[in-house]
This record gives sequence, C-alpha cells and structure tokens, in this order.
Amino acid sequence: MSSVDNKYIQDKFIEYCKINTRSFDDVDKVPTSPNQVLLLKRIAVELARLGLTEISYSKQDAYTVGKLPANVDKDVAAIGFVAHVDTADFNSEKVKPQVHKNYDGKDIELGHGLTLSAKQFPSLKKHLGETLITASGDTLLGADDKAGIAGLLATLKYLIENPQVPHGDLWVAFGPDEEIGKGAARFDVSRFPVEFAYTLDNGDPGDIAFETFNAASAKIDFDGTVVHPGEAYGLMVNAALMASEFIQNLPTGEVPENSKDFDGYFMVLSNNGNVDHSEINLIIRDFDTESFKQKKQLVESIVQKLNQKYGPGRVSLQMHDQYHSPGDLIKKHPYVVNLVRHAYEKMGLTTKVIPFRGGTDGDFISEKGIPTPNLFNGGANFHGPYEYVTVESMALLAKTLVTIAQTHVEMDSNRDQTPLKRKY
Repeated sequence: MSSVDNKYIQDKFIEYCKINTRSFDDVDKVPTSPNQVLLLKRIAVELARLGLTEISYSKQDAYTVGKLPANVDKDVAAIGFVAHVDTADFNSEKVKPQVHKNYDGKDIELGHGLTLSAKQFPSLKKHLGETLITASGDTLLGADDKAGIAGLLATLKYLIENPQVPHGDLWVAFGPDEEIGKGAARFDVSRFPVEFAYTLDNGDPGDIAFETFNAASAKIDFDGTVVHPGEAYGLMVNAALMASEFIQNLPTGEVPENSKDFDGYFMVLSNNGNVDHSEINLIIRDFDTESFKQKKQLVESIVQKLNQKYGPGRVSLQMHDQYHSPGDLIKKHPYVVNLVRHAYEKMGLTTKVIPFRGGTDGDFISEKGIPTPNLFNGGANFHGPYEYVTVESMALLAKTLVTIAQTHVEMDSNRDQTPLKRKY
C-alpha cells in the first residue's frame, strides 16, 4: 500500500496533546472534565472534514461517533474502532510536545532535570531513525490514547483518498473517562451498530489483548469495643487487630509484586484505624472468571469467619465488580482474533497474544454484546513524564487498521459459524 500521511499524523497528535483532557474520578459529571468535550467536538469537525457520515456527539454518554460507508457491493459485517480522549492522573496542563527527528539513540534532556535514556528505557532502541515525540519533563504527553486517535484519523484519511482499497462499513467511536473506568460503561452502543470492534489503547505493534482482568473492589469495616487496657480482659475487641487478622488470612503470595502474565492478585490499598474502628480497602484481580469468583468468595468467607470469632456484625463488607474481562465472549467468536492474525501476517508483524493487566473500554463494550479486544497504539511509558511515541509507530497503526479493513472484506464470508448479529 502507499504511505499514510505522516505529517497529518504528527500535526493532529500534537494539536490534541496540547489540550488538557485529564479525567477525574471524584467529579460527578459527564464527562468529568470540560476539555474532553472540546476535543470530542473538535474530532467531530475533523470527521466531517474528512467526509464521514452519521457523525454525532451525545451529551448523554459524551461519545463522538461517525461512519465511513462501505465501498463494496457484498454484505460485509460492520467493524468498529474505539479510542479515548482523556489522559491519566498526572499533570496535563500546558503540554508542550517536543519533536526529535531522526532519533539517534542518545539521551534526550526533557527538561526539569529529567532525561529520557535508552539505558533506562531499552524500548527506545527500536525507534532509531524515527521521529520521536516526547513531553517537556513536567507533564505527561498524552499518547495514551491520543496516539490511537491520530492513527485512527490517518486510517480514515487514507481510505477516503484511496477508494480502490475495499472495505465494509467502518464505525469509529471516541469516548471520555477511560482512565477512570467510567466512559464506556455509559456508552449507548445503539449509536455504534457494529458486529465487533477494537480498542486502540497502549501496546506494541503486533499485540492483541482479548483477555483483561476481571476486577472488583472491596471495603471492609471492623468495629471494636474500647475499654481501658487495665480493665480490658474479656471485654476489649481491638478493631485494628481484627483488620490485621483479615490481611493475614489472604494468600500471602497472591500480590501484585509477585504477579505477572495471567496471574491474579489481591491488593490492600489502605489499612487505617484504631481500637474502635478500622477500615481496609482492597482490590481483586483475576483473568479467569471462575478464579475471580473464588477470590471474592474467599473475602466473604474471611469476613464470615471473623464474625463467628468476634461476634455478629463486627466485620462488614461492601464489594462490587468494577469491570469484567471480554475474554469469555471473544473466545466464542474466534474470527475477531483470527482476522487480526491474518492482517498482522500481511503486515509482517509477529502476533503477540498478551494479557492486558488492567482494563480497557473493550471490557464494557464487550459486556454490551460487542466483542472488543485491544490492539496497540505504539506509545510507551504512559501516564508520566517519560511518555513517548514515534510518528512511524502511529503510521504503522494506521496501516494496520487499513489492512484489517481490507482483509475483512476477503475473509468475511469464511467467518466462524457462531452468529454475531445483535438486536438493537
């Protein structure tokens, strides 16, 4: 295929990175910061300029969607591509992207006493000779996920300018508040009539992640009885010690610092209190649905055990699921992954099926019935001052999405026989 427009990618990426779109977990608005709306509406204008149809922004879910109509006569299932506009909880004010052309592998002085070094970050060595974009030392860059946005827009631009490349209906969705796990949970997918979709979040070229953590959070309260220690025999119940006993009953090895790949874990986020009252905040993560259920059952059983020991009502539990892995759904529709494998092979990319040790918007969209694994956006060192991406990596994303769309036209009639059709 001919080249995608690298200058367009660089210009759009830098333009969008300069907009502070940080999301906030403690803000009860949709979306949680006003500049997200600014960027979402600016993207809608860009979609119209490119020539997409059925473009809309919704105040209800704060998603911008648009459609690139099919240019083939055959009936081809619609594909969706998804990127998010918000950035994580690190300084995002007055981002100043720095362009380093023909990166030579030497240390880059970012500013504010910080150095981006290939010795510290060996992945930089893969980008020798490329156009590297960094921040300026005191902010994040925003490659998560503005690299995905720029790559996706370049995909649309290329397909519109090259109508000889066959594709079915392609829908794009740009959403808010991904970093705090709220955006896609509100997404009205009736506005996104696709059979399956892909998120374009962090990852390396060739990655596909269709299993993420199942996630839950738990708050455990311990109520003690305060008595003067000199008269405490048989009377005092120490809430702080109950909390400590709870933690001791958790599996000692199943913690983040001992976990990798498809390992799950318990993580105690906080343990605060005194004799009268203590509180533990905990998160639970596991890729396997059954193991996830067992972890939650273990927490419930420890609470029950402590109440039996210290008296009813001493320990109370509030636990809720945060998101679920799309893996169970996607495994029922192997075509969604096989299509990407074939496209990667055409691109000369080595497919790496990886666990996504977190969550993506694809978790929530999959729960709504649209199988949605994650691909990549090519950036690195997300959520901090050492974040970077190259123009070439974003261009590779664009080329990959073009190849997926084209390959889908060739493969669609040979899809797995499991129906994907949904009712709206």
